[in-house]
Amino acid sequence: MLKKRIIPTLLLRNGRMVKGINFDNFRDTGDPIFASRVYNSQYVDELVFLDIDATNEGRRTNAKIIAEVSKECFMPLTIGGGVSSVEIIRELLNNGADKVVINSAAYTDSDLIRKGANRFGSQCIVLGIDVKKEDGAFILYKNSGRTRCDISLKDHIKNMVECGVGEIFVNNISNDGVMQGYDLDLINKVTDLVNIPVIACGGAGNFQHLVDAYKGTNVSGLAMASIYHFGDNNPIRARAHLMNNQIPIKSV
Repeated sequence: MLKKRIIPTLLLRNGRMVKGINFDNFRDTGDPIFASRVYNSQYVDELVFLDIDATNEGRRTNAKIIAEVSKECFMPLTIGGGVSSVEIIRELLNNGADKVVINSAAYTDSDLIRKGANRFGSQCIVLGIDVKKEDGAFILYKNSGRTRCDISLKDHIKNMVECGVGEIFVNNISNDGVMQGYDLDLINKVTDLVNIPVIACGGAGNFQHLVDAYKGTNVSGLAMASIYHFGDNNPIRARAHLMNNQIPIKSV
């Protein structure tokens, strides 16, 4: 059985880490380089960096920070924000990223997904999906939750899998930063549509939320931020709690 993953997520703004609620009201949460060193010492399975303003500001992800982190950390790094060309994918991979998250650009440039997968391998290309539940339906948003998309969740995922994405990173905007648990219905809907790994984000407030998501869905990994920023928690304690609940997870 494949091991489940613990994946801290760092949101970047102006070179600093931030965390908000429902993609808004962001607070400074520290230095990303220092945080990466701490997570490295706690043997997390992976780190996700999302430069949340890159797309809206029409610029690239801050590759300098990624290069600095990769010199000191030895877990896989997944980077997103402002990824709009094969050149940018190459730059991030050359600066230490193992995978890149493509979200907004995927709606308008499916060839980017196809070219990225062909040149660098599907394992490098992660589809980012931001979702709100409205009137009982899962609605897709891009540009850090600012722009509603007309395509359905099912059709978007189907199209992107055909183009070659190797993993999906799905976030429920309504659950983001609320710390009341993951949206298991959304996770199950996505995992039922694909045969590739799915990472879910949005809602972790305590370690039982992780257990509930792993036992109630087929999710491959759980991403989280607030649980570490705003509580007396860390990945070592999270790992111990999961192991005590018979969740198959890497032992260190």
